[in-house]
Amino acid sequence: MMNLFGPPANAQTINREDAARAAVHPVANIAEMNSWLGRVPVTRAFPPDLAQTLRGQRDIFVIETSTASACVPCGDLWTKLAGLRSRYGWEVRAIGEQEAMLRSGRLGLPWVGHPVAWVRPVADQNRIIPIAIGTDHAPNLARNLYLAAKMLTGVRPAVGVALSKFTRIVGISRERQW
Repeated sequence: MMNLFGPPANAQTINREDAARAAVHPVANIAEMNSWLGRVPVTRAFPPDLAQTLRGQRDIFVIETSTASACVPCGDLWTKLAGLRSRYGWEVRAIGEQEAMLRSGRLGLPWVGHPVAWVRPVADQNRIIPIAIGTDHAPNLARNLYLAAKMLTGVRPAVGVALSKFTRIVGISRERQW
């Protein structure tokens, strides 16, 4: 008879740290990164005001991202953010690991490593929204920029649900091997 009320006797107990690690995809080279990224759905439908909104908000918001040397996903994210900067005019800046960890902690996000990208108002360092945890497809990043701009300008928070679908494709840290 099957036990419907509890875990099987041989079930493994999973703690929060183990669950966070399972959701993180540390990669060491471009082939691994592209393999993981190939599993990520690409945004295909956009609101009609996406380009207008992003161009119109370029002087109000800044993108800040953590990075590390020899981090393959970091290089990929920087390339995609540079393309978005060219297309929409948003400034992109690097932030240090300590600042990225503090921001993650303030929002209750586990620190998963590099890269993590954030949007914030130029004039307010405390109002931050993560737009990428790990690298992602450029259309998904554009969607996340749009949603962050909308939320930071007062649109109902429910629109941010899509922001919870981060890839978590991160670089392998020399300090912490998964």
